[in-house]
Amino acid sequence: MRCHTAQCSRVPGRGAARPTLGSVSLTRRQLLRATAAAAVLAPLVPAVTGCAPGEVVPETQFGARLPIPPLDEGTLDGGTRTFRLAPQAGTHEFVPGKPAQTMGYNGAYLGPTLRAARGERVRVAVENRLTEATTVHFHGMVLPAAADGGPHAMINPGASTNPEWTIDQPAATLWYHPHPHGSTEKQVGYGLAGLFILDEPGTNEAAALPHTYGVDDIPLIVQDRRLDADGKITFDPAGNSLGTLGNSIAANGTLGAVLSVTTQRVRLRILNASNGRWFKFGLADHRPFHMVASDGGLLAAPLELTSVQLSPAERAEIVVELKPGESVMLRSFAPDLGRVNPPDAFGGGKEFDVVRLDAAASLAPSAALPAAFAALPAPEGTTTAVSRSFTFNGRSINNKTMDMNRIDFTAAPGEAEVWFVDNVSAYQHNVHVHGVQFRLVDIDGKQPPPERAGWKDTIPLLPREQNRIAFRMPKYADSEHPYMYHCHLLTHEDEGMMGQFLVAEAGAAGPAGSGTPSPHQHG
Repeated sequence: MRCHTAQCSRVPGRGAARPTLGSVSLTRRQLLRATAAAAVLAPLVPAVTGCAPGEVVPETQFGARLPIPPLDEGTLDGGTRTFRLAPQAGTHEFVPGKPAQTMGYNGAYLGPTLRAARGERVRVAVENRLTEATTVHFHGMVLPAAADGGPHAMINPGASTNPEWTIDQPAATLWYHPHPHGSTEKQVGYGLAGLFILDEPGTNEAAALPHTYGVDDIPLIVQDRRLDADGKITFDPAGNSLGTLGNSIAANGTLGAVLSVTTQRVRLRILNASNGRWFKFGLADHRPFHMVASDGGLLAAPLELTSVQLSPAERAEIVVELKPGESVMLRSFAPDLGRVNPPDAFGGGKEFDVVRLDAAASLAPSAALPAAFAALPAPEGTTTAVSRSFTFNGRSINNKTMDMNRIDFTAAPGEAEVWFVDNVSAYQHNVHVHGVQFRLVDIDGKQPPPERAGWKDTIPLLPREQNRIAFRMPKYADSEHPYMYHCHLLTHEDEGMMGQFLVAEAGAAGPAGSGTPSPHQHG
């Protein structure tokens, strides 16, 4: 990996040790698009010029074994599957011999992979062993707002909480992470993240795909990390326009990781858990692979690709086929970031090796991929749904920044909604909606690419681009606990690019500052 300024130091090494929101008319959107660049480009430029002083770019040599997060299937307690998570401080070596201060769940860095099935009642007992308050947000989970783990659900040091709900969504690769307003980037950046895998009993898809955890079904949490000369995690100073971009790429917490493959096909459950960097994953020799699932579950059929791009918090499940004895590198190619200035924002123009796949001399046979999975339902109708508009610009959504005491709108339980999400900025955002899985209807009026046609909870918002998404609101009525919607570039989120909504029956009272604006109807 290369950095193009003299400020960067290099540390030789072989990688890590093992260890109504208001309507926005078309005219206004066009006006905002025409004027946004002048307002934002000046503060952007110093934030992305090269590497920060003291930043380390290890000369990564691939050879360290890819660690597999422990699988936690919980314990059955009176019919409820119970998991236990303890966020805590620790140390972890990204550079051998240089321990860094980190955070993890039940350990020093990252957390176990939780696993449950559709129809099960689950409980997550969380004990906060940090010296600061935190939350645990279940990203992509369809669940009651009181169990969602947003910024209102703070867990003080030494305190505990026990969110409980019934799994009611298809098989998918979800994840969990902290969500304290103002310090999410810090806590996720120090290592608080883990996968939450959902299974769906009674379907044939699991048998048709590689599904033995840690053997041919591999969790892959990918993060960029900025390290100083002592191998410690550092962040850009407060107020940085783009957030921290690191030039060291960790897979499951390890630099230079190698996965030993023993089967003909291997399934990689990829999560972009970076604070702000975008990745475009593919194999170094440009061979095709098959994408089988996005954020919220299986696609309609295996999709042959040579690359898949993920903004922060997005997931993709891909199946790679190998021949005995060969090696191939999973690489992040330079991502397509749209009409952006400067061009290297959020990882544009840079390539990184992520994990090397080493096939054994003899490989166990794998089942052939099915021609198709279960058909996906059409996106919710656009004629009868409530329609809302959201304009992303700077650090605001609809010219508002996050106010913990303000409810931006109230929706009815189970109501069909269509959202027009418009990025008028000169740089990238993305959008995550809590408590739902949605479908991307179109991008600037055009059909979305097939890799984004399945269930999603997070989508990229490229500069000057409008996305239309459709979904049903959660069925859980609650006039006190809100859900969030926000940019998942964590600096942007921390600095206020977030709003909140209630799902409640008509006439239900909400917290102070709540309101139920008239929905904006798009033509």
